[in-house]
Amino acid sequence: MRWIVCIKQVPDTTEIRIDSRTNNLVREGIASIMNPYDCHALEAALQLRDQHGGQVTVVTMGPSQAEECLRDALAMGADEAVLLSDPAFRGADTLATSYTLAAAIRRLAPVQLIFCGKQAIDGDTAQVGPELAEWLGLPHIAGVEYLVVKANNITARREAESEYYLVEANLPALVTISRTMNEPRLPSVWGRLRANRTPITVWTGEDLDIDPNRIGLAGSPTRVKRIFYPQHQRQTQIRQGNAEQLSNWLVKTLAEERLL
Repeated sequence: MRWIVCIKQVPDTTEIRIDSRTNNLVREGIASIMNPYDCHALEAALQLRDQHGGQVTVVTMGPSQAEECLRDALAMGADEAVLLSDPAFRGADTLATSYTLAAAIRRLAPVQLIFCGKQAIDGDTAQVGPELAEWLGLPHIAGVEYLVVKANNITARREAESEYYLVEANLPALVTISRTMNEPRLPSVWGRLRANRTPITVWTGEDLDIDPNRIGLAGSPTRVKRIFYPQHQRQTQIRQGNAEQLSNWLVKTLAEERLL
């Protein structure tokens, strides 16, 4: 029984800077972390493995430095790790990324359940998980905050703005995990030692059954023209009067600004 967790290494968003000349993110010297949502996805997979047995495999796509993220996952308790790394994968948007991950997961089959974080904090698109499920032809449930596996099906509670939904699906399936689902465990000293000794499998495009026109920049219909800081403008007015006068002025002002 294999539980697969797709994880991503992202910049620590508290330290993100933007080059004012190029409008690109400055990544040099910026600490990288495992996407926080993916930590919750990994914890969910580890708990199910502890209950039902099997092994947890973590998969990520990125440059060689993404191995650090995989070793963090191994230290938390994952059993094996796969790094998809190839210059041909560079420039991939969510569609090309999900296509490449799907090719890797097909090679890892059979699979019981695939876990993704609800979204990545560097892009916040929440697209890779659902797209991955579509490439694999699997049912998927997004924004899961509670999950039960019984026999060959799952029951999940997914979050909504003011309510929740109970959803059932047959296995194999894919779920994206909300940060409200659990509290990720901390790596132990022995976990770190084991992670440093565990070999990481590295696959390039040649190791996967893929169409070269669907990976990397060639397979990415999305184009990012520029990244910029929003301009903040503050306008302050001090008004005096009684409650009726001030409330009338406020309503009139909001109406003029088309905010009502």
